[in-house]
Amino acid sequence: MTLTQTHSYKELNERSVLSYLEDKRLLTDKEKASCKEVGDGNLNYVFIVKDEVTGKTIVAKQALPYAKVVGESWPLSLERARIEASSLKHAAKTVPDLVPEVYGSDEDYALTVMEDLSDFTILRKGLIEGETYPHLADHVGRFLAQTLFSASDEALGPVEKKKLAKQFINPDLCDITEKLVFSDPYYNADTNSFPEELREDVEALWQNSGLKFEVAKLKKKFLTEGETLLHGDLHTGSIFVTNEETKVIDPEFAFFGPAGFDAGAFLANLFLNYLAQNERQTDEQKKQASRQYLLKTAVKTWEVFEKQYRDLLKKKGIDEQSRTDEYADYLLDKIRTDAIGFAGCKVIRRIIGLAHVEDVDGIENEEGRLRVQRKALELGQELILKRNTFTSISELVTWIGGDQS
Repeated sequence: MTLTQTHSYKELNERSVLSYLEDKRLLTDKEKASCKEVGDGNLNYVFIVKDEVTGKTIVAKQALPYAKVVGESWPLSLERARIEASSLKHAAKTVPDLVPEVYGSDEDYALTVMEDLSDFTILRKGLIEGETYPHLADHVGRFLAQTLFSASDEALGPVEKKKLAKQFINPDLCDITEKLVFSDPYYNADTNSFPEELREDVEALWQNSGLKFEVAKLKKKFLTEGETLLHGDLHTGSIFVTNEETKVIDPEFAFFGPAGFDAGAFLANLFLNYLAQNERQTDEQKKQASRQYLLKTAVKTWEVFEKQYRDLLKKKGIDEQSRTDEYADYLLDKIRTDAIGFAGCKVIRRIIGLAHVEDVDGIENEEGRLRVQRKALELGQELILKRNTFTSISELVTWIGGDQS
C-alpha cells in the first residue's frame, strides 16, 4: 500500500520511526516496541522494529538526501525510495518468493516498510566464510530470467514497455554507477581509493588505451540501451540467503538498461570471492571446495537463466519474431557478451574505485591482499578485452579456473 502523505521530509531516528509506524497502524504500541538502526550501506537508514505485542519484526528503510559515505556535499534525489519500492513490487509479480514483501511506502518520507530478513545471512558474508548455498544458482538464475523478461519489449511490446520505463527514470543513481564503474577507475579521479603498492598496476591500466576504448563502448551501452528493467546493483551484499531461501533486496539503482548488466554484477562478485578465497582459506580442502562451488554457481546461474529466458521468449514472446530459436540465440549471445564485459568493469571498480568489497579488503595479510588485488585487476581487464571470445559462461569459467588459480 501507499502510505498517506501528509508531511514533508525529515530524517527519522530510532524514536521517531516508532511514532511514525504507530501512526500508520504498522505498529501496535510504540511504548511496547524496540528499534535499532542497522544501516551499514552508503545511502540510507535501515531500522529494524519489533512489535512486542504481536512479536512481528519489520524493516523501515529511509533514503537520505545525500550519499552517507561522502556527506551532504554529495546530494541525491529522494525519488530513489519510490523507485526501490516500485521495483520490489514489480519483481513480486513474477518472483514473489525471491524479494521481501513490501508492507507500505511513503514518497514524502522516502520510506519503505518491508519484511524483516534478520534470520537470513548476507550472501557476501556467507561466501567469505566459505559457506555454500544449494539453491542459490537456481534462485538467482530464475530471478534474472523472470525480472529481465517481464519488463522487456518481447514481453510487453514497445508501448507498454515505454510506459513502464517512465516510472524508473533514475538519473542520480545512474550517474553514480556511470562515474564509479565506467569513468573514475580509468583516470586519476578524486574518488578512487587503492593502496600505494598498486600504483604501478593502476597507472598501467590508466595508460591502456585499448582497454579504455572497450570500457567506453560498455559505458555507451549502459547509457543508451534501455532493454529492460534492471535491479541495477545486484552484488552479493544485495542478496540475503538461508540454506533454503534467497531474497534479493535494495533495488534503489533500478532503471531501464542493458539486460546483461545485472548478471555481470553478480558474476563479478562471485569471481572476486573466488580470488579472495585463495588467501582467506588456510585449509586446502575447504579452499578448493569453496572455489569450485563459486565457479559452478556462476555456470549454473547462467544455465538456469538461459533455459528459462528461452522458454519465456517461446511461450510469452509478444510477436512471432521473438519466439524463434534464432532470435533467442542472438539475444542471449548479446546478453552473455555484455555481462562478461560488465563483470570486468565491476571487478576493476571494486579494487580501484570508491566502494570496495570486504571479500578482498578484509584479507588480513597485506601481501596476500595485494596478490588478490593484482589478480583482480588482471581478471577485470581480461574480461573486458576478451568478452567476445567466450561462447559460453562454462567456457569462461574453465578459463578462469585455469588462468587465475
